[in-house]
Amino acid sequence: MYFRNILPELENWKASANRKPLILRGARQVGKTTAVNLLSSQYKQYIYLNLEKKEDAELFKGQKPFPTLVEAIFFIKDKSIQEPNTLLFIDEIQAVPAAINLLRYFYEDYPWLHVIAAGSLLETIMKEEVTVPVGRVEYKVLRPVSFDEFLIATGERAALEQYNTVPTRDFANEKLLRLFHRYVLIGGMPEIVQHYAKNRNLTALLPIYESLQVSFMDDVEKYARNNTLVNVIRHVMSVMPFEAGNRIKFQNFGQSNYGSREVGEAMRIMEKAMLLHLVYPCTNVSPPVLGNKRKSPRLHLLDTGLMNYVAGLQKGLLNVQELNSLYQGKITEQIVGQELLAAKFNVLNELHFWVREKKDSTAEVDFIYLFEGNIIPVEVKSGHTGRLRSLHLFMDRAPHQMAVRLYAGNLKKEAVRTLAGKAYTLLSLPYYLAGKIEQYLQWAFSGKAETI
Repeated sequence: MYFRNILPELENWKASANRKPLILRGARQVGKTTAVNLLSSQYKQYIYLNLEKKEDAELFKGQKPFPTLVEAIFFIKDKSIQEPNTLLFIDEIQAVPAAINLLRYFYEDYPWLHVIAAGSLLETIMKEEVTVPVGRVEYKVLRPVSFDEFLIATGERAALEQYNTVPTRDFANEKLLRLFHRYVLIGGMPEIVQHYAKNRNLTALLPIYESLQVSFMDDVEKYARNNTLVNVIRHVMSVMPFEAGNRIKFQNFGQSNYGSREVGEAMRIMEKAMLLHLVYPCTNVSPPVLGNKRKSPRLHLLDTGLMNYVAGLQKGLLNVQELNSLYQGKITEQIVGQELLAAKFNVLNELHFWVREKKDSTAEVDFIYLFEGNIIPVEVKSGHTGRLRSLHLFMDRAPHQMAVRLYAGNLKKEAVRTLAGKAYTLLSLPYYLAGKIEQYLQWAFSGKAETI
């Protein structure tokens, strides 16, 4: 087990005086159980329940009084109910939906007991008979392994030190880019990363990718209401790696005959399973950040490794020097989005991009980032320069002078002007620093960074 960045978040939850039962969300196989197991070392007692196992699920079935349920859990797991320093982890809670209702009673009647629940597709099973105890639980979300977690897992200590140094030194750029390319190639699914870190054999990863893909398919198909929707889900899963990074339409998605309603329903199920993200555009340059659901969304997937595997892109990535030279730059946008999501653990963290759509001309900025009350445009560009027309158009309308470019060059901060003449500061970051945008914005606009 290697360190995950969510661990300090879990430790803060543990220490909180206002702690509530925690629902840990995330796609299957992203490491939720491992993260809780890491936290469990800080407790005197650890009780693990997996509600996909019959003997554990039976505890939550039937109409027994809640105190009797708690006593039964401690008794069957041979733990002392008198020990206050206890962590109870209810894994795969979606297998017994009634258990979700009971979380409120842990908060109300057993506040000393630390309770974490985890599961997939929780929104899908929350039907009329299952209600989330509002105000009685809190949430965190875990994503696939981020780049810095990948460096930890693979033992790249010197690279990790430079990655965590703000600002990163220019001499580290070449090695960090090379390691980042390898990370983009294999992705961030923990089982894949762990196997690669131990064996350094890319070919041996192929059966694991296949197994993960099949398990995801089996999982989401459980929640399809009929065979037609099952077929739509299968179609979407097989096509979506080729559409990642594109703005999509549900109607006839992937050159199919499926209608907007069926594809939309299939994608919403998969979005609840966190296998994909429908990223909607924002049209304003000042808060609030509101995605316009009437416009076409951009498709982002859970993980670049799975995307590369299904799309057959991994051989092409082995020796590539510039990520944007492959697959029309879509891999770069995908990994940047993946890193932005992995950097935060709140469930409301979403991706957005900016558009200005007119009959004669359109403009699109790849991402927007909320920083100190400002919407910051984030452009992902090829090479060391790249055209910044859309960024300029955004900045002409923005009430601030901050913009970010992610590219293959070195870190720099420079004064530029839009085509209309507005002066602003452009912070250019290497791709691998996408997950540290918050820290670099603070650094760049605190007066400590010199303009180059």
